[in-house]
Amino acid sequence: MGVATVAVKALGPVLLGGRTLPARLAAPVELLAPAVLAALVITQVVGGERRLVLDARLPGLLAAVVALRLRAPLLVVIATAAVVTALVRAV
Repeated sequence: MGVATVAVKALGPVLLGGRTLPARLAAPVELLAPAVLAALVITQVVGGERRLVLDARLPGLLAAVVALRLRAPLLVVIATAAVVTALVRAV
């Protein structure tokens, strides 16, 4: 499985060989990473063992979103999420 993973990951750079992607492929590829990251974050925050889990992580995520919308630096966003999560868990 490891060899297959390395082969698949190496296939793109080998086939492209330094060329740029066509414009019709570049736009979806650029949007792929943020979409996958958002899906992973949501899954980790509210996903449970085959059920929806709403606990202290959700207010922390919402606080991080607000901090991001206010254009706070990344460390401030992380600290805000951690503090809000800790406060909700303490209550």
